[in-house]
Amino acid sequence: MNEAAPVPEPAAGHPGVPDEFERLWTPHRMVYVGGENKPEDPSAEQCPFCRTPQGEDEAGLVVHRGRTAFVVLNLYPYNPGHLLVCPYRHVADWTELTDAERTEVGDLTAQAMRVIRAVSGPDGFNLGMNQGAVAGAGIAAHLHQHVVPRWGGDANFLPIIARTKALPEVLGRTRELLAAAWGAGEAPC
Repeated sequence: MNEAAPVPEPAAGHPGVPDEFERLWTPHRMVYVGGENKPEDPSAEQCPFCRTPQGEDEAGLVVHRGRTAFVVLNLYPYNPGHLLVCPYRHVADWTELTDAERTEVGDLTAQAMRVIRAVSGPDGFNLGMNQGAVAGAGIAAHLHQHVVPRWGGDANFLPIIARTKALPEVLGRTRELLAAAWGAGEAPC
């Protein structure tokens, strides 16, 4: 599953105004920008978080399955190892979760942090839940908790200038490492 690392290209020789920046092409991000995989409507039938647990873990990037919620690698990550904790039930708001679902989403969030620390040693995390499209939820109809590992210096010029993140590892490999660490009990809940 090893892919060749992308090589930045000098700006000289490309159309436009020459500058000092090198270009790191990330065409895979265009599917997200273009809205690929976005549900056509807010129904459970269109929801990727409802479809994902119905398939194989590897294909869906599922890292762990709990009783009422599951953990999946974000298909469009902000940083390497960006996980989502999702209830199986198609609910949009934190207040719609049962007590058992709220507890498990919290427990899986904590476990996700432990596993990511064991696998890749981040310096910190961003945890967040965007409630509603106006609050930034890309899939507003299905609640999901973001667990984003952070490292010192990970917010370089790419996200600010180019609205792009360079990821050092293919998603399938990241999922393998996180799922193995979760399953091996290296980070007990």
